[in-house]
Amino acid sequence: MIWIVVILIIALLAICVILQMKIKHIREQEVESKQLLDDYQKRVNEMEKLLKDYRSLEQNFDNVGQGYEEALMAFDKMEEEKQKVLKVKEAIEKQSSEIMAAKQQLEQTMLKKKAMIEKYAESIKQRLDYTHPNAGNIALLADGILNVAEIEMEQPIECDDNVMAQDIAALAIQESGIDKFQKADFKCQMVEVAQATMVFTNTKQAVRALVALLDNAMKFTAQGDILLLINIDGSNLEFCVEDSGTGVLSDYADKIFEPYVKLNDFLEGNGIGLTVARSIARRLGGDVRLDTEYRNGARFILSLPI
Repeated sequence: MIWIVVILIIALLAICVILQMKIKHIREQEVESKQLLDDYQKRVNEMEKLLKDYRSLEQNFDNVGQGYEEALMAFDKMEEEKQKVLKVKEAIEKQSSEIMAAKQQLEQTMLKKKAMIEKYAESIKQRLDYTHPNAGNIALLADGILNVAEIEMEQPIECDDNVMAQDIAALAIQESGIDKFQKADFKCQMVEVAQATMVFTNTKQAVRALVALLDNAMKFTAQGDILLLINIDGSNLEFCVEDSGTGVLSDYADKIFEPYVKLNDFLEGNGIGLTVARSIARRLGGDVRLDTEYRNGARFILSLPI
């Protein structure tokens, strides 16, 4: 009996040992499985992250693609607008060139007509001087023809003369005959600083402009005084023609420089003398203006750049 009990105990111990070994093996497998599961889960998480990153990258790529398309559309629109602007610019340049060409052609035509008119007017004056001693009015008409041609000119006058201010005044006084004018007392005064002043201009045309102002003073001064004052104002040489005549209302300060405007229809003249004087002065780089503050008659100022 004892041996049987011993054998049973040994068998039970053996079974226990085997069970423990199996349990240990199972536990080891369980740990291994858990480790594998953890590794798998880790890989799954990494794959999910990669997938998420891929989707984000794909979305960004779509946005970039959309932005690129919008940029291309904007560029195409800009290019289209640029072409429109270029076409408008070309049209403007073409129109400007045509206008300039027409202006040059017109100026050349005017110069030719002016030269022709001057030629025939001078011829008429010479013939009148020899054939009709009382043809003064017709001679004035010939001068008027020359002046009409002058009004429309805008081309700058060529300046090649270095001339003293007093020489311009002397020539204008002689040509106008104002020093022999009997209805008013004429004087010419020059400030000291202007005595040695030379001006780069066209002597003939500068004298014409000043003569027009002196003629105007004689026309409107039945008695009293006429003064030609030569002065320097900044960078301009000024010829101031003052008279004690009827004067000019301030309302007519600009109107009197318009062609064919006459403030007194009973006086001789065609109403273009002041217009021509201003036209010449401006083409010489200067101007003619009325001093509206002068109250003792009229004061006209011819200014020429020094």
